[in-house]
Amino acid sequence: MAASHDASSKGSSHELRAAHTLSVTPEMFEKMYLSPQNQVKGDLRKTFANPTPIGLVGFLMCLTPLSCNLMGWRGASGAGAAHIPVFFFMGGVQMVIASVLEWILGNSFSSVVFITFGTFWLAFGGTLNPSFAAYAAYAPEGEAAAAGMSAPGFNASIGFWILWFNVLCFIFLILSLRTNIVFVILFFTLVIGLGLLTGAYWLMAEDIVGNAAAYGRLLVGSGAANFVCAMSGWYLLFSILLTTVDFPIQLPVGDLSGIIKGKSEKEASK
Repeated sequence: MAASHDASSKGSSHELRAAHTLSVTPEMFEKMYLSPQNQVKGDLRKTFANPTPIGLVGFLMCLTPLSCNLMGWRGASGAGAAHIPVFFFMGGVQMVIASVLEWILGNSFSSVVFITFGTFWLAFGGTLNPSFAAYAAYAPEGEAAAAGMSAPGFNASIGFWILWFNVLCFIFLILSLRTNIVFVILFFTLVIGLGLLTGAYWLMAEDIVGNAAAYGRLLVGSGAANFVCAMSGWYLLFSILLTTVDFPIQLPVGDLSGIIKGKSEKEASK
C-alpha cells in the first residue's frame, strides 16, 4: 500500500515537473514575442510576464490617433500636436520600458524594435513641443515661433529624418519575414505610410502654397497606410493577449518560422 502510494506520488511529481518544463513551441514563441526563438533558456520567461503587449500598446496608442489626425477625420489637424503627452508617456516611456524587459528575456529583435519606436515617439513629441524650439529656430525674425513650421528648411530637415527612419523600418520589414504574416503587414504598410509622409514634408519645403493640394493628398495617403498598420497591430495585440490568458479561442497570425529557415537551423540539418 505504501509502495503504491510512493509510486503514485513519484508519478504525480514527475508529471508536475514535466508540466512546468514544457518549452514554448517556435510558433507560439514568435507569436508572443515577435522574435525568432533564440538560445536563451526558458526559466526567465517562466518567472517574468511577457512584455511584448506593453510595447504594442504604446505603439498603437500613438500611431492610431496620429493616422486619424493625418486623414483629417472629424476636423483633426496639427500633425499630432494634441498628442504630445501621449507621444512622451504612452509611446516613449512605455515602449522603452518594454524594450528593457525584452532585453532581459533575451529577445533582441523585439528589444531593438521597441527602443527604436519608443525613442522615435519621444523625438516626434519633442519636435512638436514648443519648449524644444525645434521649429522656432526656423521662424523668420519678428514672427511667431509657429511660423517656423512652414519654413522650407524645417520641413526639408524633418523629411530627411522620416526618410532614414523609414530605411530602418524597411530593415525591420525584411527581418520580420522570420516571424509572422501580421508583423510583415504591419511593417509593409508602415514603410508606405512613412514614405508618403516624407514626400509631404518635402513638398512643403519646395512650395507650401503651390503644393498645398498635393501635400494634403500625401498626408491622407500616409494616414490611411498608417491606419492599416495600426489595425494590423491591434489584431496582433489581441491575438497575443488571448494566448497570454490561455483563452479557448485563438487568432492565427501566420507563422513564418517554418518557411524561412534560420542559418543555424540549416547548419544543424547538414
